[in-house]
Amino acid sequence: MANQSFTKSVLKKTTIGIIIGVILVVAAQQTHFPLVFQIMFFLYAMLGSAVFILLDAPPMKRLEGIKAVAALLVFYVLLSGMYIAGASILPQFDPTIEAGKIVKVLKMRKARSQQGKADELIARTKALDERAKAISKLLRSLGAGAKVAVIEDAGATPGAASGDIVALGKEQWELQECYNCHKLFGSGGKKRGPILDNIGNLMTPEQLREKLLYPKKWKAEGFDKQYKKGKMPDKYRDLMFDEEVDALIAFLATLKDTSVNTPKPIKMY
Repeated sequence: MANQSFTKSVLKKTTIGIIIGVILVVAAQQTHFPLVFQIMFFLYAMLGSAVFILLDAPPMKRLEGIKAVAALLVFYVLLSGMYIAGASILPQFDPTIEAGKIVKVLKMRKARSQQGKADELIARTKALDERAKAISKLLRSLGAGAKVAVIEDAGATPGAASGDIVALGKEQWELQECYNCHKLFGSGGKKRGPILDNIGNLMTPEQLREKLLYPKKWKAEGFDKQYKKGKMPDKYRDLMFDEEVDALIAFLATLKDTSVNTPKPIKMY
């Protein structure tokens, strides 16, 4: 009789845990929590069910001596194994990705420093030295009377002219972690800021720049609470270089997906 009662308790509380877990997952999806948090919320609901099930579990036989120690060790191994296995299933934090972001953010700042300029000059000197050696070798192979025309711009930065400013702007979107507040291409955002898929049709590049550097000058329709609380930080005019701002604005100006309902920007002052 007791076993049947406990079985019913297990089924009942497991069902309740699943229902609560599903509710938490749906709520997390609606508020745009990442998938890893949705999984964790469900697991927490099931863990709570397990705790309440154990409260109704029938008492175990008393163990003493070696049997008690062995039972404790087995329980510890099982619990640790379940914890490690569960943690390994969840998406893992990758420090190399964050380190890569930091390197990219600091790259331009280093280039602007005296040490960065010195390193750049040394690199250019080495490149010109290698080029000169190659030309000398070519002249020797052709003979003393041969003429070779060489055009070299020592002041040019390799790849600078061919850089895609929109691609650099998308990189800034990732580096500045704009996705923490804004949803774009169906991902990111926690409703602290508006969806931006169609912002290029609603704001000019000049207005986008103004919003980025002086957030209080513009408000997204329907985001009164976020505007009053100052959810959009005003740090970017001090944090970003002009080139980085230009690139990010160029990227935002290309976002013209009319199928997405981007809130209307409102000029405040």
